[in-house]
Amino acid sequence: MTTTQWLLGLHLVAAFLFVSGAVAVGVLHAAATRRERPSEVATLLGLTRAGVVVVSVGALLALIFGAVLVRLEGRSFGTGWISAAVALWLVSVVLGGIGGRSARHARHLAERLASEGDQPSDELHGVLTSSRTQSLNYGSFAAALAILAVMVWQPGG
Repeated sequence: MTTTQWLLGLHLVAAFLFVSGAVAVGVLHAAATRRERPSEVATLLGLTRAGVVVVSVGALLALIFGAVLVRLEGRSFGTGWISAAVALWLVSVVLGGIGGRSARHARHLAERLASEGDQPSDELHGVLTSSRTQSLNYGSFAAALAILAVMVWQPGG
């Protein structure tokens, strides 16, 4: 195998980690929104931390391996599809980071409520289902999927 083939394989594995971690976080968050007991919410949101690590590692490695591939193949970061992929990566990471702060706040609130009697809470439900948070999370995931589309079809490439 050539160096380029190895790097492409590692780039694809990193992209898989990025997207699959995002799916795991999204599924766990969605499951948490359907729970009433704060202890259950806290448990589910606590599990998202592992998914966030997978997303973070995948995002960073995909960017690094992608940048090395761009240079190794003599391409330019000014190429439309490459610029679009990097811009979408940035959008996905920023939106996910902002949305993640709300999830962290919800987890802390759920942990506190669980220790104070574990009764359903409208405040917790509101934090979990906030339209702002949902929009940030869906936007982050949509940008990640758009990266995959750009990378596969390489429009104008």
